[in-house]
Amino acid sequence: MNPPLRLRDFVEDEDGWLYAVAAYDNAERAGCVLRYVPDPAGDRVRQATGVAYRKLDFPEAYARVATEKPQYLDLLHRVPLGEIAAVHKPDAVFPSVLARDERVRQLADALGLAPGTAGCTGSLLVGLEGPGSDIDLVVYGAAFDRARARLPHAIREGLADDLSEELWRRVYAKRRPELAYDEFRLHEGRKWNRGQVGGTYFDILFARDYDAIDPRPVPKGPVLGKARIEATVTNAALAYDVPAVYDLDHPEVSRVLSFTHTYAGQALAGETVEAAGVLEAHDNERWLVVGTSREPVGEYIRSRTLLESA
Repeated sequence: MNPPLRLRDFVEDEDGWLYAVAAYDNAERAGCVLRYVPDPAGDRVRQATGVAYRKLDFPEAYARVATEKPQYLDLLHRVPLGEIAAVHKPDAVFPSVLARDERVRQLADALGLAPGTAGCTGSLLVGLEGPGSDIDLVVYGAAFDRARARLPHAIREGLADDLSEELWRRVYAKRRPELAYDEFRLHEGRKWNRGQVGGTYFDILFARDYDAIDPRPVPKGPVLGKARIEATVTNAALAYDVPAVYDLDHPEVSRVLSFTHTYAGQALAGETVEAAGVLEAHDNERWLVVGTSREPVGEYIRSRTLLESA
């Protein structure tokens, strides 16, 4: 029996379109986002087939699916399992990536990654990387926190590098968060989930171990309007998942969910957060959702505890 699909796997449909899996509820249709399509004029050539591909940004990906494969269109793209021609799993492909990419080997060694605990997603997973491609490193389960804890030591030992100020500002400009730059840097600086190795930018991304997967969908509830709250975080164990989840001690809102990577790991248990987003009803609970679009305006999470301590 094949292992189930999970976050950060890739699936390939019968036309060679490549989708990043973005959900754990994949029992009948894979919840994913289209990332690469074959294109004779594309600037990336797939190593295994010699076929040229082009990377799509999110608006273009949704427009392409809506026009050519509307049956896949949903909040995510939903590809029926019977129409998946191939599944690409970061952990399964990792040995071949390590064999061909010295930068990834250096990063894996620097973080002390044990076999079977990590892999590469994105272009490295599907053989579409180029010399300047970033490294999207997936680390599974408890090994994720161990890798983040190891990173500052690896930087001090000269095995990896922190981002330069110029690169931090580029990340900020790309993310376009609803936080001032100094606030953004303060939050990001303690996450230890990005850096450089051999001059190449990398992200450390979380995905669950197979035995921790919850295959139930994350429902979208009736929208009650926009809201801004302050509350104490009681549980941040899934703060780096998709969605990131922060359980709260608040009289009305039981949790904050974030669907944007900018606010993954944004607060720790015990901290007071200020959050703004869209309020949804979920049975007897109210959830505040942050990241209701690719670049959500007026939606954010900030740790008041962190800002006040600084």
